[in-house]
Amino acid sequence: MPESQLRYPNLPEPLLRIVEARHHDPFEVLGRHDQGDGNTVVRVLLPRAERVRIGKGDVELSRIDGTDLFVWEGPASAVDERYQISWYDKQGQVHTQHDPYSFGTQIPDFDLHLFGEGRHWHAYRFLGAYQLEIDGITGFQFGVWAPGATRVSVVGAFNNWDGREHQMRVRPGSGVWELFIPGLAAESLYKFELRSAEGVPMVKIDPYASAFQERPDNACILHAPSDFAWTDQDWLEARAKINWQQQPMSVYEVHLGSWRRAEDGSFLNYRELAEQLATHCKELGFTHLELLPITEHPLDASWGYQATGYFAPTARFGTPEDFRYFVNYLHEQGIGVLLDWVPAHFPRDTVALARFDGTALYEHADPRQGEHKDWGTLIFNYGRHEVKNFLLSSALFWLDEYHIDGLRVDAVASMLYLDYSRNDGEWIPNKYGGNENLDAVELLRQLNTVTHEQHPGSLMIAEESTSWPQVSRPTYLGGLGFSMKWNMGWMHDTLSYMEKDPIYRHYHHDLLTFGLLYAFTENFVLPFSHDEVVHGKKSMLDKMPGDAWQKFASLRLLYTFMFSYPGKKLLFQGCEFGQGREWNFDAAAEWELLERPQHQGVKKIVADLNHLYRAEPALYEVDFESSGFEWIDCHDSSQSVLSYLRKSKDGKHLVACAFNFTPVPRENYRIGVPVEGYYREAVNSDAELYGGSNVGNRGGVHSERSSWMGRPYSIPLALPPLAGVIMVLEPSSVASDDVDAADASSLAAPILAEGRAARNTTDTDQSGSDSEADSPAAGTGSQATGADSPAATDADSSKG
Repeated sequence: MPESQLRYPNLPEPLLRIVEARHHDPFEVLGRHDQGDGNTVVRVLLPRAERVRIGKGDVELSRIDGTDLFVWEGPASAVDERYQISWYDKQGQVHTQHDPYSFGTQIPDFDLHLFGEGRHWHAYRFLGAYQLEIDGITGFQFGVWAPGATRVSVVGAFNNWDGREHQMRVRPGSGVWELFIPGLAAESLYKFELRSAEGVPMVKIDPYASAFQERPDNACILHAPSDFAWTDQDWLEARAKINWQQQPMSVYEVHLGSWRRAEDGSFLNYRELAEQLATHCKELGFTHLELLPITEHPLDASWGYQATGYFAPTARFGTPEDFRYFVNYLHEQGIGVLLDWVPAHFPRDTVALARFDGTALYEHADPRQGEHKDWGTLIFNYGRHEVKNFLLSSALFWLDEYHIDGLRVDAVASMLYLDYSRNDGEWIPNKYGGNENLDAVELLRQLNTVTHEQHPGSLMIAEESTSWPQVSRPTYLGGLGFSMKWNMGWMHDTLSYMEKDPIYRHYHHDLLTFGLLYAFTENFVLPFSHDEVVHGKKSMLDKMPGDAWQKFASLRLLYTFMFSYPGKKLLFQGCEFGQGREWNFDAAAEWELLERPQHQGVKKIVADLNHLYRAEPALYEVDFESSGFEWIDCHDSSQSVLSYLRKSKDGKHLVACAFNFTPVPRENYRIGVPVEGYYREAVNSDAELYGGSNVGNRGGVHSERSSWMGRPYSIPLALPPLAGVIMVLEPSSVASDDVDAADASSLAAPILAEGRAARNTTDTDQSGSDSEADSPAAGTGSQATGADSPAATDADSSKG
């Protein structure tokens, strides 16, 4: 016989289950129960009470058999519907509160129905904790999904973290537990205490909590409804009308904990960060800010990729209101805000989602489906409707509640493939015998459809590194529906090429040309992200070969190549000024390096490239179609030179780009152009202003009526060493019959600050022999097609 039955042999079973905190519906016992004869019974469970009264009157409850249960039976007219309880603690202090068990269910059946079908996009509005007023009585409503639990309670300082006091009721058939607790104050701490089917008690954080304590503490925080005064309506209305595929988009990727820090090394607040980041982004010309995950997470070293709070901005940098200020301020300054969001996996922390109710609830039970070997984390069960609701609601929450402009979805490849990073026998095929995760595919399509429908103009960007087709194509065409996809193949090939000594680059020319074979199969973002400057990969500057001068020259060349290449742009913090060391998540970027001219030069060219990119339609309007790009010469591997044209949608804007990937200057390097006119040297990465040698084209060149490379005109260029030049056709110099549907007066040329283009400082022919080209060039005379395929993984190594 259980000990409790020995202690309370006369206690009926329902009351015994309440005393032992194992009742699935405490409302069957606690609260007011009319007897049908004009009398009522009131039962209260108060472990901290010595005496209990109803209201301020003489109605005193009696303790039942030495338990913490108190009962009163008498005329129903003596007890109000919303009665209060006054109880005395052991110190004789009196506490008055409304009885939670005098309030009925608050979650509508329809919400539970949609939740069970996997069609509730806003589950955070009835699950979690939110302030509610019922009959003039204010309190907090709690809801949690835990179908495997036999009892769930709300615990906090308000009940001495005792799970016996605020036991919740389960809604039959849904697995959802709920309770309204009147009188709770905002900022109170809470968690859930669950009892598993095996009778094991567990304390868990709220999966839908809107705020948490700062680590290492992890209690949830009750928040009153936000009264933040948003002032970004103009931004949101304009965003809804924008087609970002035809607009300039240059993203600055930031880890808030290591971008800047206070003088004492502590974190800056969201509000401080907003103002400093806005100034920096505007100075350098970035259109968007992308934050590494700011969903709450316990471990700094995870960079945010092991989230425990999918509905809460991390407390490291302030409160939810502070983060609202952050987004609002950036919008006021004309800068979009994107969040890195992680639906691919979650950590094993026992206080969070892992085996939440004592069963594999959010994850798969079978480790061949539910465990991520590389990162030591757990994989969501995308086929479970309630899990799908959780993730879809989280995504929409950030767009709904914080006006976020879009999400970068992390580690998509690991979601799509059942055999991702698994050997034979370590994975389970789908129902057709394949390795595609059909449930994940359905989730991603639903995610992108719903976010785009509910938030027009928002962006959904995939970090996906495999050859999965149509990632950024509409779902109605069979695609996954993302707005854009990171071009991991281009990034890996380009960096692999740039890391090679220039003397050997002509053997690897195909690394630069191969990307154009698939450049328009997706809507690509060109990412030089945090993943490329950590874990021994070196900083962007340190990747470049050669002495200090060559490193800086190569980095400027690389950025010039990227900003003229088809695709939207992304740079991680520190890359914009040539940080020397790898990224360290635990320290601020090396801002002191900006005291050195060479680092200032990198920052200046990034700013100029951004401003040119945003001003020149030929560089952004047709990023995702082949009509916006045309090779001039992709075959000159012997000299390691590339040249191409970028064109605007209407064909009236034309830019010629040429790149010299060797330290040997190329004088009178002729390239063919289709239109006669003056080609202004808009950017020369070798300009003295940037720290270069100032070999250039005296601000621009006139085309000559000399056919070249199959084009009627040509321009002779001075190609500086390890440098690129961007030549913009000046509209005023174009003859009307040289441009289709031309009206020269309608062509608006971008204007940069005077002096950005380098001037040719010598009349000496510097061409000479090319010592690094003595060996025959591999692939000369034909477009190379043999570059390495994109890397097999797209995930952050920190996620483990």
